[in-house]
Amino acid sequence: MLQVSDKGYAEARRSFNPVYDQRAPAAVAMCSTTDHVQACIALARDSYLPIAARSGGHSYAGYSAPDGGLVVDLRGMSAVDVRPDGTAVIGAGARLIDVYTALAAAGRCLPAGTCPTVGIAGLTLGGGLGVLTRKYGLTCDRLVSAQVVTADSVVRTATPSNEQDLYWALRGGGGGNFGITTSFTFSTEPAPSVTVFQLGFTDGAAAVVGAWQQWTAKAPDELWSTVVITGGRTPTARLTGCFVGPQSGLNPLLDEFIAAAGKPANRLVQQKSYLDAMRFFAGCAHSQCTVDSSPRATFAASSRILSEPVADPAALVDVLDGRTDMDLLLDSLGGAVSRVDPSATAFPHRDALGTIQIYQKTTVDKHEAAARAVAQVRDALGRIGARGGYVNYIETAMPDWGTAYYGPNLSRLDSVARRYDPDVVFGFAQSIHRT
Repeated sequence: MLQVSDKGYAEARRSFNPVYDQRAPAAVAMCSTTDHVQACIALARDSYLPIAARSGGHSYAGYSAPDGGLVVDLRGMSAVDVRPDGTAVIGAGARLIDVYTALAAAGRCLPAGTCPTVGIAGLTLGGGLGVLTRKYGLTCDRLVSAQVVTADSVVRTATPSNEQDLYWALRGGGGGNFGITTSFTFSTEPAPSVTVFQLGFTDGAAAVVGAWQQWTAKAPDELWSTVVITGGRTPTARLTGCFVGPQSGLNPLLDEFIAAAGKPANRLVQQKSYLDAMRFFAGCAHSQCTVDSSPRATFAASSRILSEPVADPAALVDVLDGRTDMDLLLDSLGGAVSRVDPSATAFPHRDALGTIQIYQKTTVDKHEAAARAVAQVRDALGRIGARGGYVNYIETAMPDWGTAYYGPNLSRLDSVARRYDPDVVFGFAQSIHRT
């Protein structure tokens, strides 16, 4: 356990976003066993000490680095064991690029996110969006069981037949609410060949958004896409995505999109192995994609949910007029995600067309202004019909955040949190059970 005066503390306390480098936890516990986690929870509970687990350290609100609290660093628990039956047992501290590398070596895949240093724990607990989502579902949809240490320091195994309410809550109920998950068991799929693509448009961003909304709504499960709108004097758009299958299956779909959106300034289509496709979306060079080689980033962010197509795509694009260093990322849902009932797991946005991430690049000294700009865009999107939010893009200023992130599942989540953490050992500003 590293305390403020210990060598290595300054490095150990850091999160992915340098904005939170000013946070000063009382200690950082470098855990490598479940026993360590149990001891940490007992200490925090008996000492009334704030406590938070950290896997990748990507909490958008910095909740994995509580001031004056105890950080339970799980990165020493990062093994990936792919079993003969295709299930994968993954330690909570594993980061995505290492998960993908280990799975690919065994010829398997798991639908998950794109950032290589995101931790598997936080991603899964909030739902888990990614480029294979439409084909294989959310990351949490592949969860077979989870080992969780609850507020009483008891190790519990949550499955469809054991600790059923906890198992339900862990699939989309957000990180930090019900205990510290130390291990996940996932069902996986054979690693497919993936065709990646990107179309860049120098003008006509509203036409791109309008075409995308119609296109993705009727797309086959094999096709996932995202439209990135980049702010400025004249906002621009690019379409990026992948197709599970060969180029011959993708090209007619792209031709259909172009017929509706207009001719792109550039077009990239490449067929790749599963692992190389994940590296492509991670922005990594073929042989240089590691946790240690991935840079940190300073940003402010929030989200909205596209429950249905926006009636006026130009109004959506216009919210970025004159906004530099800000992107809107419209990620498609549907497919396998939509075939799960919204109440079957804690993730509520099953019927949505997609999500919108609002992402503002900034610097530490300008973060407050950036956060205000993000809030302005968030509210503008709400006024044109994009409401709700994705909990893995958690924002401290999100209005009515409980309903936004959890929708009609909030009440049941609150009951689960009260059952497993009656004394609010895991309380934080946006924890489900706070009183």
